[in-house]
Amino acid sequence: MTQEVRVRFAPSPTGPFHIGGARSALFNYLMAKHTNGKFVVRIEDTDRKRSTSESEENIKEALKWLGITWDEGIDVGGPDGPYRQTDRLPIYQKYTEKLLAEGKAYYCFCTPEELEAEKQEQMNRGETPVYSGKCRNLPKETVEQYLKEGRPYVIRVVTPKDETLEFDDLVRGHVAFDSNKVGDFVIVKSDGIPVYNYCVVIDDALMRITHVIRAEEHLSNTPRQLVLYHALGFPVPTFAHVSLILGADKKKMSKRHGATSVQQYRDMGYLPDALVNFLALLGWTPDSDQEIFSREELNQQFSLDRVAKNPAVFDIEKLNWINFHYMKQLTADQLLALCLPHLQQAGYASQEPDAAELSWLKDVVWAMREHVQYGAQIVDAVQVFFTEDYAPENEETAAVLKEETAPAVLTMFRDELAALDEVTADTVQPLFKKIQKGLKVKGKFVYMPIRVAITGVMHGPDLNVIVALMGRDKVLSRLEQSGLLNQ
Repeated sequence: MTQEVRVRFAPSPTGPFHIGGARSALFNYLMAKHTNGKFVVRIEDTDRKRSTSESEENIKEALKWLGITWDEGIDVGGPDGPYRQTDRLPIYQKYTEKLLAEGKAYYCFCTPEELEAEKQEQMNRGETPVYSGKCRNLPKETVEQYLKEGRPYVIRVVTPKDETLEFDDLVRGHVAFDSNKVGDFVIVKSDGIPVYNYCVVIDDALMRITHVIRAEEHLSNTPRQLVLYHALGFPVPTFAHVSLILGADKKKMSKRHGATSVQQYRDMGYLPDALVNFLALLGWTPDSDQEIFSREELNQQFSLDRVAKNPAVFDIEKLNWINFHYMKQLTADQLLALCLPHLQQAGYASQEPDAAELSWLKDVVWAMREHVQYGAQIVDAVQVFFTEDYAPENEETAAVLKEETAPAVLTMFRDELAALDEVTADTVQPLFKKIQKGLKVKGKFVYMPIRVAITGVMHGPDLNVIVALMGRDKVLSRLEQSGLLNQ
């Protein structure tokens, strides 16, 4: 019988949920879905100074928004709880006592000053600094005496000498470390709190995690974790260390590259399906040229053997392209719901719009849908309806109003528009043909000057739609303001 695949995502709640963390969570989730396995989410909060409940909530909300649900773990429970490290301290304590009793761990009473002096000596000799192990063989009586005196201590694990710590990584291939460069490292700090590397091994083993899929930056933690797996007698999981996400400049993604947290992309009006689609392609390569994937297709096609060693580059233009694809699937009501908060923030919409305002806003947003790649862009797209600054945007645009026929076109359009019983997209459209025939000019010499006079730009949605949405009074006022009308 094949062993059930069990994977986990175990974030530290120490800040906004980074896009790299979301990618790690997604890869684990997809692995579970692809293999009909289980996906576990637990919280690693032993860094008590930096961990906050706000960050934990931010992580959970972001995962839920992305549609990354978990089978076991925080909030949903399961057979291997609790799923928050600070609730598991008695479990770690039990294993610490076991290691101490078996001589696989020991009390270290070295002071910070002694450790620093030892480190400096090793560095001066050109050696990699590792703890010398001088407390490893303290007589039992001495240890008992020091404990009785209340001397501060940490607990270190015994790392075997002259061994190769090796494993086969599903992304990086065979990886090996020299145990002599690892040394006897701390597993329990002086405040009694176990360290990350110790907790994660116990948690993964007790939660029966079969595959540890995580970021490349954790690769350096793996030799210490191997030491602990062996010391505790736990089976070693299969590791897969996924490459880092780089900015466009090929440097590690940071705030200088723009938004780095899931919340920021949500706030900017990106869609969860688009972000999931984009994140899946950051490091994973499908076996075709396909770039738009439904969630079901990702579940079916994702596999670790197509995850690349090379760093993935976060291409914001590609994200925008993918998001634009998903935005085009939205209904008018869904598009308005996505854009409304941005319109309200810009002061373009009331905080509690009535039915008439909502109806008009929905038509405006729908008219602009081909010009908006994500929600926040709606503010620039619809600015023309709200601003009083609609002068031609550049010299090329201004030149349109200098055409010889522009005054006549604008004047005839004013007169025809003013004469309409009702101004709608359907009633406005025939006016352009009427002007073409009446003045014997080509279409672009009709459309362009009208568009530039009332919007200041040369491109946008159909002109009849713009005119209908802007309304008769505003259009007539802007035509008047052009100063080109024949009296």
